Parts: sequence; C-alpha cells; structure tokens
Amino acid sequence: MGEVPRVKTSPRRDWIRLTAPLTAFGLTTMTMGMIANRHTGGYPAPPFIRLFFSDTIHLKAWLTTGAGVLALFQIVSAARVFELFHWAPSGRFWGRAHRISGYLAILLTLPVAYHCIFLLGFSTESMRVAIHSFLGSALYGAFVGKMIVVRSRRFPGWALPVAGALLFACLIGLWLTSALYLFRSTGITL
Repeated sequence: MGEVPRVKTSPRRDWIRLTAPLTAFGLTTMTMGMIANRHTGGYPAPPFIRLFFSDTIHLKAWLTTGAGVLALFQIVSAARVFELFHWAPSGRFWGRAHRISGYLAILLTLPVAYHCIFLLGFSTESMRVAIHSFLGSALYGAFVGKMIVVRSRRFPGWALPVAGALLFACLIGLWLTSALYLFRSTGITL
C-alpha cells in the first residue's frame, strides 16, 4: 500500500497550505476551551450515565483507556500502512483497520468530553487538572486538523504523521492525567 503520493511543492507553499489545518486546530481548541470555561460545574459533577460501572468517573476512565488502547493500535496500523513494519502481512486490511479504530477511539471520547465540558468545565485548580483541561480542548482541535490533512493530497508528506502524532499525544496525555491518575489513587476497579 505504501505512502500516499503527495504533490511536490516548494517549502514556502507547504507552510501556506498548512495554515488551514493549523487555524482549524487553533479555533477548535479555543472554542472547546471557552465552552468548557462557561460551564464550571466543579467536582463532583452531577450524576451522568454509569452503565455497569460504580460511578461516572470510572466509566470515563475506562472509556478513555479504551480510546488509549485504540490509539496505540493506530500507531501500529499507521506504521504498517506506511510499510515501516514488515512482520505483519500487507494488504488493505491495515488501512481500513486504521480508519475504523481511529473513529472508534474518537467515538469513545465523546461521552467523556460531554461530561468534562458541560458538567465539570475548564479548571486550573492544580497543574494536572490544568494540563488535562488544555489537552481535552486540544484533542478535538487535533482531530479536526488531522481530518483536513488526511482528506487532501496537497500537504507535504510529513504533515499527516505530525498531525497523527499530535492527536495521539493529546489522547495519551488525557489518559495519563485522568484514567491513570484515578487507577493509581483508587485501584483498577469497575
């Protein structure tokens, strides 16, 4: 399958073209942060969905963990699509699996984001919470920016891996500042 062919352009044109995904990233991140800042509900938040978990916080931690596992699969499948790994059989499976796992990872974050944005809000009460609030806002900005890059062949070849890495870093950073923090404080429970 290999790398997607990209249009050869000058470096100056590459930077001009990158203004679209960078602007989308910035505007989406700021919008998410401003919306969350207007809804400062505080902790503990009112009850939300629990499914079979003991409380909403554990539901959010496990949904984020699921998204994190899918994000790790994203790295492996992207490496296979770009033929960096040769131990797995090649084929169209990897491209499809990469897209589906990416959409599922973002889908798992939606109930978490709703709870965080509208019931907890943006907070800077501690360094961990401030980083978590910023990364939560940046996650969807990174997603929008990556979707712009992935839908066009007019960006330089390095833009897609950088956009994917930014999205991965936001998601793993969110997991580290939320789910891992919860699991370390209360233990791994449902």
